[in-house]
Amino acid sequence: MKQLSSQRRWVLVLRVTGTLLTLGLVVRWISQQGWDEILESVGQIGWPLSILALLMLMVSRMAVVARWFVLLQGAGNAASYWEAARLTFAGMFASNFLPTTIGGDVLRLAAAKQLRLDRITCAASLVVDRLVAMAGMVLVLPVGLVILFQETLAAGSILPFCLVGAPSGSDSGQSPWRSVRARIRRWGVRFLEALKIWLRRPASLAAAFGFTLLHMLMLFSMIGLLLGAQGEELPFLHIAGMWSLVYFITLIPISINGLGVQELSLTYVFSQLGGVSMQAALTLALLIRTLFWLASLPGAFFLPALLSRKQEELSSGPEAPEGRGA
Repeated sequence: MKQLSSQRRWVLVLRVTGTLLTLGLVVRWISQQGWDEILESVGQIGWPLSILALLMLMVSRMAVVARWFVLLQGAGNAASYWEAARLTFAGMFASNFLPTTIGGDVLRLAAAKQLRLDRITCAASLVVDRLVAMAGMVLVLPVGLVILFQETLAAGSILPFCLVGAPSGSDSGQSPWRSVRARIRRWGVRFLEALKIWLRRPASLAAAFGFTLLHMLMLFSMIGLLLGAQGEELPFLHIAGMWSLVYFITLIPISINGLGVQELSLTYVFSQLGGVSMQAALTLALLIRTLFWLASLPGAFFLPALLSRKQEELSSGPEAPEGRGA
């Protein structure tokens, strides 16, 4: 137990350090471009387009809710769309604003019992939900890889970015990469077990993938809108491919909720691989993080009720042992 606690503290220190380092690099890049110029770029977009971008992101978030909802329905859980929305937005808010204490998927799973959902199928649905989302990004990843390899062969400019945030010594890198491999193995086992449920219900799986495509359509269109407002134009498929690179880079567990890593990777990928100006790429990175935060704010209305119900459940006599053992 002490060894496990020590490992968790080590991982937390690693993520906090990674977050500070990557955020520091982003701040340095902004300083080099000029704070006034970045603020001018933000102001150039204007309120109407900013509100439109937020609405597009909210549509993508509702598609994410629908993706999980159809998976729950396909597994026989009698959850309503409203219940799925409450848990999803509460999870988004927890991930964005309470990243060191509780994760979004952990919150959704903990709340499953309150909503009388089967915890086993709910846990399996969360695994499949993540992997369906990942499958959507894999679909456009080849476009991003082609752009990446073309730039690498042309200039070899990707090497400095690959070194950002990487452990400098073999000893320091041994534990996190071992943790990554172990996590991949665990997810593989959980995926195979979870997938059995939905392979018997292919319609639910297909509908979930359809909602992922809708989510991606709105997200990539929003990025194109924000770039176009700054006078930068990129083909839709290029945006999709480059965002897929950012998505998978952000999955590397070296920061808290991808904070700093997402901004750093997005700025580098879109400026160095996409040909977008550094100023526009930095503005895009800051706007996307801000919009993600704003889109998760509805979860602030749902999270307190879910946490208070959970606390009441744990403090009640007959239910407490069952809750701890689950």
